Amino acid sequence: MTTTTTRSTNHSRTLQLVHIAMFSALMAIGANIASFLIIGGVPITLQTFFAILAGILLGSRMGAVSMIVYAFIGLAGVPVFAGFSGGMDTLISPTFGFIISFIFIAYTAGLIVEKWPSKKGFIAAALAGTAVNYFIGINWMYAAYKLWFAAPEGFTYQMAWAWMAVPLPKDLILAVLAGLFGYRLRPIIQKHL
Repeated sequence: MTTTTTRSTNHSRTLQLVHIAMFSALMAIGANIASFLIIGGVPITLQTFFAILAGILLGSRMGAVSMIVYAFIGLAGVPVFAGFSGGMDTLISPTFGFIISFIFIAYTAGLIVEKWPSKKGFIAAALAGTAVNYFIGINWMYAAYKLWFAAPEGFTYQMAWAWMAVPLPKDLILAVLAGLFGYRLRPIIQKHL
């Protein structure tokens, strides 16, 4: 009985590590699928989509851990961030706030789904994750341009938000799709966690 329990626990931990690694890898792919599109200094990527899915499918804690792993891999110098970048110098980049936001996106989306596991809850979780992404990312970008990065001529807080108006429709559509996709897939994933 103890051997079976130990084997089951080890199997469960192994699967959790695999899921964390899988979402870290998906983030690297999502960072560079469309990162050649840059609007207002912000690359257009699928990272928010995968960060939302990490939280929805893995739960708040494991989803956030997978995003922390992704961030540390990039900070260690592996080119997993948008534009195939990485390294400690990205800490002062105007877009590093979006990387930080992925941790909070996954945690927020996972927490909402854990408390409200309906289809509406999944969509609300995905939209809340997108709001977290914009709030943290844009505020970091504004601070970076104002405090330590060369701001464009006439740069204002409103301009920072205006830059994000272009990818907003795409992000809202992808958020709803992530919510619906996660709603279908979560029961399958949760069986194995």
